[in-house]
Amino acid sequence: LAVALAALLPVACARRSQDLHCGACRALVDELEWEIAQVDPRKTIQMGSFRINPDGSQSVVEVPYARSEAHLTELLERVCEKMKEYGEKVDPSTHRKSYVRVISHDGTKMDLSGVKIDGDVASSLKFACESIAEEYEDELIEFLSHEADNVKDRLCSKRTDLCDHALHIPHDEL
Repeated sequence: LAVALAALLPVACARRSQDLHCGACRALVDELEWEIAQVDPRKTIQMGSFRINPDGSQSVVEVPYARSEAHLTELLERVCEKMKEYGEKVDPSTHRKSYVRVISHDGTKMDLSGVKIDGDVASSLKFACESIAEEYEDELIEFLSHEADNVKDRLCSKRTDLCDHALHIPHDEL
């Protein structure tokens, strides 16, 4: 029995780590997409070179601020703080862990049955979020700078393999 438990322990720990990193990646993308959606679509930022060309013109263009590299970089610096608004939910049939918002963005009441809310969950999720944001900053900016479909699946499953088990996870909306 002890040998069987010793053999299963690394698998359980690896799955917990994968569930955590997958959940952190998916929550990170959800939060970034929500923040982007909150920006006035008419707000722009000037990009390009501020040098004067030989013909007297400047190579400056205005781009939408919401998906600009400057805005996305700013969001990545602070978005993982939002992980304290998440709790852990365990699927009763697969025993896989997922992470769900426990505080809605708009103040509506949420169904929190079966959701574990504690500081250890939040700090683990925040740490995983920060490591993903740091390691995959370029990919996050690349995907989010253009309006793309299924960013969660494309980034968290296909590009990074953080959620290689998760292609069957339902697409939840914030």
